Formats: sequence, structure tokens, C-alpha cells
Amino acid sequence: MSPGDILVVKSIDRLGRNYNDILEQWRSITKEKQAAIVVLDMPLLDTRQGRDLTGTLIADIVLQLLSYVAETERTNIRQRQAEGIAAAKARGVSFGRPAMMPPEGFEAVLERYALKEITSREAAVILGVSASTFLRWAKGQRGANAFLDVNEIASYLNAGK
Repeated sequence: MSPGDILVVKSIDRLGRNYNDILEQWRSITKEKQAAIVVLDMPLLDTRQGRDLTGTLIADIVLQLLSYVAETERTNIRQRQAEGIAAAKARGVSFGRPAMMPPEGFEAVLERYALKEITSREAAVILGVSASTFLRWAKGQRGANAFLDVNEIASYLNAGK
């Protein structure tokens, strides 16, 4: 921005994420860059208008108040969102993409992997998935951080026969 430019914003909260950000942006634009700000939903804050001392005082008070209200509103929205997510989880709503299920033929490929006939990458290519997806399926119910023991996979597959 250059001196004399005009920044038009719909609402005061568009200038920053919190009270201090809004005030700092306002000060930077009006004082350092010597540009004007027009807030469409609050004509009182139009800095293009020359004001006397009382007008400037009122505009500063309104700016402070609106900045505080904007930050409080954002905090409340975040809190309501967190409460809504917690309530949805309590009702059993699942978030995110549904998990992929292993395709037919997975156990045969897993057995070949357990017998070290193929690598995890080769197994993934056969199944048409990434190596990490194949390894996650191979771990099964052991959890995401479990170490994959090929001998345990082989004994699991042999137990099912």
C-alpha cells in the first residue's frame, strides 16, 4: 500500500484474527502507510473523513470495542464447534474418509509376503494399493504402532487352515 491508498473491508474482523491483530493492522495501515480504511458495515470508522478530536476519540473507542467483540465472537464459535464435534462423536458419528477394506485375494498375497516370496512393495502393487496401506492391513488388529512380525503373520495364516 502507498500513502493515500484506500483499503475497503466488509467488516472490521477481516483485518485480523484477534483483538491485537486488528488494532495492529489498523495502526500500521493508517499511521505507518498513511492509507485510509473504509469499513463497509461501520461507516463511523471511515478514516477518509477528517475528524475533530471528539470524532477521532469516538472512532477509536468504537474500533477498540468492535475488535474485542470480533475476538470474543471467534472464541465462542471455536468453542461451539468443539462442543458440536464432541457431541457428534458421543453419538457415534464418524469423521473423515471411510477406511479401505482389503480386497479379495489379500490373504493369499499376505501369505506370499509372510513366506518372503514377495516384498511389501510388490504385494502392494499386486493389490493396487500403497505399500503403507498393505502394511497397515497386514498389521490388522495389532494397532498402528505395532511392529510387523512376518513369522506371526505366517502362523496366523497357518492357524486358519
